[in-house]
Amino acid sequence: MRVLVLGSGGREHALIRSLAQDPDVIALHCAPGNAGTFAMADNHVLDPTDPLAVVELAQRLSIGLVVIGPELPLVHGVADAVRRAGILCFGPDQAAAEIEGSKAFAKEIMAEAGVPTAAARVCDSSGDVRDALDEFGPPYVVKDDGLAAGKGVVVTEDREAAERHADECDRVVVEQYLDGPEVSLFALTDGSTVVPLLPAQDFKRAYDGDEGPNTGGMGAYTPLPWASPDLAAEVVRTIIQPTIDELRRRETPYVGVLYAGLVLTADGPRVIEFNARFGDPETQVVLDRLATPLSGLLEACAVGSLASVPPIEWRPGAAVTVVIAAENYPGAPKTDDPIAGIEEAEQVEGAYVLHAGTKTHRGLPVSGGGRVLNVVGTGPDLATARTRAYEAAGRIRLRGSHYRTDIAARA
Repeated sequence: MRVLVLGSGGREHALIRSLAQDPDVIALHCAPGNAGTFAMADNHVLDPTDPLAVVELAQRLSIGLVVIGPELPLVHGVADAVRRAGILCFGPDQAAAEIEGSKAFAKEIMAEAGVPTAAARVCDSSGDVRDALDEFGPPYVVKDDGLAAGKGVVVTEDREAAERHADECDRVVVEQYLDGPEVSLFALTDGSTVVPLLPAQDFKRAYDGDEGPNTGGMGAYTPLPWASPDLAAEVVRTIIQPTIDELRRRETPYVGVLYAGLVLTADGPRVIEFNARFGDPETQVVLDRLATPLSGLLEACAVGSLASVPPIEWRPGAAVTVVIAAENYPGAPKTDDPIAGIEEAEQVEGAYVLHAGTKTHRGLPVSGGGRVLNVVGTGPDLATARTRAYEAAGRIRLRGSHYRTDIAARA
């Protein structure tokens, strides 16, 4: 199979890494890719949100399967265009991707499907916001209705901060605060059948102790020793399968991966958000544990044969990823700084480095975004994986960079 992966982050490097190890993949391309994917695939300069450009590239390369990494190409209808061209695609059509593109749409789907989630109000005016904040009380949860790269949510005890965030958005969803540990669960689907992957936990806040502003994610780990072994099955039964069934009932079948962001409350799992793609950086640890070849799973989703796929096999052990962020992230990051120490980091047993916000300058990697590298540590248990991840992270040299030191510390 000839595969094209769209995107340029750590998630896409993780996808490329898994596909590069797959014996069924005979040609691997990435657009636009980064300095890390360049070593495993052919990178192509391309705007991945441009449907016509993506189709033209896929046709020119005789691609058999297009895998869409980030959310923006999905909400711009790239999957629709690829399918119209007769090319297999992993990723939902534009209409189904609204489950991430609009928090209000996601709440509507959950209400129709009977999916447990927080009580919420969609607010179009400052008066609506004030009424909703009065209704739910602190901690206040205010979400930008549209896409915000993982940074559109404010959870705060400060009423003024909540109102200020709402004023900065065109439309918001204000909802009840849910108390409990957060979990990410990805589920593959062909529009009917649902197959869950390993649950993972990520760390949204910028600094240790869950301090600082929200980010796209500063680290992740799997498995979750404190979670019920039946968690994935319960979430599929009560949340993901009903959601997929409701989308199919509306004649907007969902094909790809549905990412459920969950809170494990005293009353059971509750949805805090849906995303229409693999999460970043959770993908980096989940795919590390995957033993089943990835391309066959993605192709089965694209052609509608997921029900006939054998049960997924997982490697024993654990994986931890630590995100190394650029100076000033999650504000406007400093870029174009040289990155050193990657080879030294990968000399740590069970550790390797995935590129995220990187590019090349005169043949050498430099920073090109906010989250620059993902350092992955693996081992027979979480403690070993965590030790290896941090030993490797400590060997990376990037001016002004920072990373959290408490990823998986309390697992």
